[in-house]
Amino acid sequence: MSASRLSAARVLLARSVSTVKASHDQENEILIAQRKNRPVSPHLTIYQPQLTMVLSSFHRITGVAMAGAFYALTCGYAATSILNIPFDASVLVGVFASLPVAVKLSAKALMAYPFAFHFGNGIRHLVWDFGKELSIPGVYRTGYAVLAVTAVFGSYLAFF
Repeated sequence: MSASRLSAARVLLARSVSTVKASHDQENEILIAQRKNRPVSPHLTIYQPQLTMVLSSFHRITGVAMAGAFYALTCGYAATSILNIPFDASVLVGVFASLPVAVKLSAKALMAYPFAFHFGNGIRHLVWDFGKELSIPGVYRTGYAVLAVTAVFGSYLAFF
């Protein structure tokens, strides 16, 4: 390529950029104005809820809730023993025994159904770890099986 063609190509490819001296506050205002024009990522409400999405969300939620309850009870036991507050299993049994039947069943259901769901969905994940039921129909089949196991096992734990 000749030198004149090369210099002509440079002129055509070069672009001029003008800059303006701005203070820090002015730069921030420019950035804020630019951010207002950016597209916003889609919100969850535009998606149609699907079984896989709902079960995944509830698996995480039940795991966090049960772990939080476990840690709260463990820390409660530790704190009461350090502070010499009488709080042990016999106190918990006594408090639970004094509750009305409807409250007892509600409390048991609030603990049993998340546990049953998390247990069943954990088994589902173990099946996936073995490479089974990884097709779309298989994923939905195991999802409905988890819901059935949750209903049966959760009801058994809560009411029997």
